[in-house]
Amino acid sequence: MESNKTFTMIKPDAVANGHIGAILDKIIGNGFKILALKYTALSAEKAGEFYSVHKERPFYKDLVSFMSSGPIIAAILEKDNAIEDYRKLIGATDPSKAEPGTIRNLFAKSIDANAVHGSDSDENAAIEGNFFFSAFERF
Repeated sequence: MESNKTFTMIKPDAVANGHIGAILDKIIGNGFKILALKYTALSAEKAGEFYSVHKERPFYKDLVSFMSSGPIIAAILEKDNAIEDYRKLIGATDPSKAEPGTIRNLFAKSIDANAVHGSDSDENAAIEGNFFFSAFERF
């Protein structure tokens, strides 16, 4: 059932800072099952395609540049109430406003370099998961 799945990316800043293991540990420790996992990098073209919903926003060019600046981890996660629970786990986009113990509170440096992405709806989780993973890459 899609409502029990979400999509996440560990962003280039968190990968570069060596936080992959700690972030995955928090995800698993909070009851999420990893259904798909990929270590990859986005070209500027692919990052632009992924974030095309923001194409008219003033931060789009910087976002594409940042997201194509280094490798990322992409993952599909499963848990009851996955979207809402994952959004709580990652915390506010601005790490200075994120609750203590959340992923962004612990591992993010700024609003732009905020360690992780998390889907905001069932529809977007499906779209984002399909962007990175084929059916045979999911378990």
